[in-house]
Amino acid sequence: MPNHYDGTVISAPLDIETVETSRFDPHLGEEIRALRKAKRMTLGQLGQATGLSNGFISQIERGQNRPSVTALFKISRALGVSIGWFFPTSNTVDASRDAHVVRREERRSIEYDDGIRDELLTPGLGGQLELLSCRFPPGSGVENEYSHEGDEAGVVIRGALDLWVGKKLYHLKEGDSFAFDSATPHRYRNPTQDETVVIWVITPPNF
Repeated sequence: MPNHYDGTVISAPLDIETVETSRFDPHLGEEIRALRKAKRMTLGQLGQATGLSNGFISQIERGQNRPSVTALFKISRALGVSIGWFFPTSNTVDASRDAHVVRREERRSIEYDDGIRDELLTPGLGGQLELLSCRFPPGSGVENEYSHEGDEAGVVIRGALDLWVGKKLYHLKEGDSFAFDSATPHRYRNPTQDETVVIWVITPPNF
């Protein structure tokens, strides 16, 4: 998924370092630490590159905290990879997995601190596009706009989504779709009290 105002949004702003530890998957912290060490970066250097505190990054690496979408975006960029790098490989998938099909029970996924969940629908990230199923709990979203190379598009399958592209705010409801240049600063939020589901495509895969 992409790094996911006007006064119409009532929910309180998200703090990019606010986490809920009960949902944390230690896989993510282990991958971040391994990649940081492979890049020969200290915690201090990664903190400086991301603007996140050393203590917060250390907690993520040790499995004590879960990053937000924005925080993981900053970490992945500082380490020279896309967020897709951190999608875990399902234990149910063996080496003979079909290169063209992803079974529902075999989707790789990442869950962020406020409950946003990205499920990878494409078999891998080696092609020219990345297809995600993005689930947004009530009030969740990304407050800090971001941009990157490529294009993205999507369709709201369930619920509603507020999408900012540049300075323009779009109120999207079930069945509405969108597309924009990813180089344009953007952000998004579920403004409702129900779950929102969006099918999101990014090309090339680099979120």
